[in-house]
Amino acid sequence: MRTTLAALALLALTACEAQPEGEPVARARIDGQPQDAAGDTPTPAATLASQVESACRSIIFEDTPLTHCLAVPERHQISTALDRGGSRYGSLARYADANDGDTIAFAMNAGIFGEGERPAGYFVEDSERLGELDTGSGSGNFYMKPNGVFYGSGGDWQVRETDWFLANVTERPQFGTQSGPMLIVDGKIHPQIVHDGPSRKIRNAVGIDGEGRAHFVISNAPISFGKLARFYKNELEAENALFLDDTVSLLWNPATDRLDTGAAIGPILVVRKKASE
Repeated sequence: MRTTLAALALLALTACEAQPEGEPVARARIDGQPQDAAGDTPTPAATLASQVESACRSIIFEDTPLTHCLAVPERHQISTALDRGGSRYGSLARYADANDGDTIAFAMNAGIFGEGERPAGYFVEDSERLGELDTGSGSGNFYMKPNGVFYGSGGDWQVRETDWFLANVTERPQFGTQSGPMLIVDGKIHPQIVHDGPSRKIRNAVGIDGEGRAHFVISNAPISFGKLARFYKNELEAENALFLDDTVSLLWNPATDRLDTGAAIGPILVVRKKASE
């Protein structure tokens, strides 16, 4: 990671939605500020205030608007959510109605699902396994091998290929969700992902960098797999990244009152502020 980025990340720990949608930046920066931007430099107090306010920032990458949300183990906890009292949430709006937004940094749909909003493949909520690991073959994005699992316990978060997960993870994590395809595998783009393919949709994903931080990204306009993968590899320097879903990709960011609505969703990934925050 670049020295400048590392220093700024240690100072602020979170990124922010400092730029309005559609305002281009030369390069994505982890701290949410434009690199080599013209104009006045914001005061440190103003910058820190905006960073504390939101864990998410709006940027432009290769002419496509994205929202990037950063979860840091020292500041955040990650969990999954599926239903309440036996009834599926089915939407971020319903989840927001049932939870205190002051305690939540952001939430995002957690992966591909099937009938009844049931998660596809492996799914763990509060250390309870609600879906089995799927190592089979089939059609669609989920089975574009290698696919993978996003999982973790405490502040140890990982994105790993499904086969690696099966061979190496022996203890059930506190949370886990399986999806596919992997976007980045050990620092390299998935071998079947082309540079900028014709499939363009609203998409979201999650990746882990070398410092163990989780980078959640949702596009605000249709994006190809190739461009999304390049953002994770070249800008976020993620070691592993996993595609979550498209078309139904949604974000709830209480700090900016963003609450996406649309088609029904299945499992949800929730990033909470730690009590000290």
